[in-house]
Amino acid sequence: MSQNFDLASAVGWQDQDQPVSWNQRDILIYGIGIGAKHDDFAVINELDKSWSPFPTYPVVLPFKGESQDVVNFRQLMTGGSRAPGLPKFDPNRGVHGSQSIEILKPLPAVSGPGWKVKKRIVGVSENKSGIILEAETTLVDPQGTPYAKLYSGSFNLGAKATGTNFSKRIAGPPQGKTPPKDRKPDWVVRDQTSPDQAVIYRLSGDYNELHINPAIGKAAGFGGVILHGLSTFGFGARAVVSAVGGGDPASLTLFGVRFTAPVKPGDELETHIWEIGPASAKGHEGETEIAFVTKNAATGKVCLGAGVAFVKKAAEKSKL
Repeated sequence: MSQNFDLASAVGWQDQDQPVSWNQRDILIYGIGIGAKHDDFAVINELDKSWSPFPTYPVVLPFKGESQDVVNFRQLMTGGSRAPGLPKFDPNRGVHGSQSIEILKPLPAVSGPGWKVKKRIVGVSENKSGIILEAETTLVDPQGTPYAKLYSGSFNLGAKATGTNFSKRIAGPPQGKTPPKDRKPDWVVRDQTSPDQAVIYRLSGDYNELHINPAIGKAAGFGGVILHGLSTFGFGARAVVSAVGGGDPASLTLFGVRFTAPVKPGDELETHIWEIGPASAKGHEGETEIAFVTKNAATGKVCLGAGVAFVKKAAEKSKL
């Protein structure tokens, strides 16, 4: 087995650049897909002076590309180039394990032509359960100026290459600190997902049938439809912006999580947020580092763990 695959050769591999585009309508639909309500004008009303593109929007662009129509999810997942040294993965056994986004420059409301995402593999690990791939995606404008840097981890269950433990990593996002066990959260934000949440979120570009067809969800062992992990990701980001950033989308400059349990459309979420202190990462001077977890409010089960965020903290308000 080991003679056929060289996992180390995949690390650093650069994929082909992917053209992407968006308009204000795309950003507004995304805002509703991550739970923005009728009075969240900073997210859903482009005519309001508080409005700006919600900073986590670029997570949808690798799914959406340039399309203004439905995207064939299976074709997207199985097509394109494949990195050297890797076995072929079963798309039905891939799990989104982690996601982060760092906002380097404010996103324009409309892209115009010439934007693209640049993708490379920055980490590969193998253990007895499967293979973890870590990817870096950078959103750049037509002049090549970076606007956002994303890291995602995917766990390919049952995949085998060398049959032994292996790990190589050349880049990754800032790692969050464990929430303090000796004090209660500084903020707790509750938010209700809609029974139609996945139906709305998929319009941003992720048309995986797992999130709309109950039969597929049952076959996968989830008992029915589950919400997109990146929709739950957006709910968590909105909670942090609301509690720490005074509701200003531009206050959030970094946001990262591990996906630890699925959420079903209609579940109520509860985000527990701790202020850690001044952010120490380069480029984030003067910002506040946050640790958080998002739980299913009914069961207490953590669905977003190891949460880290950097926020331009708003003037102090009474905490919830």
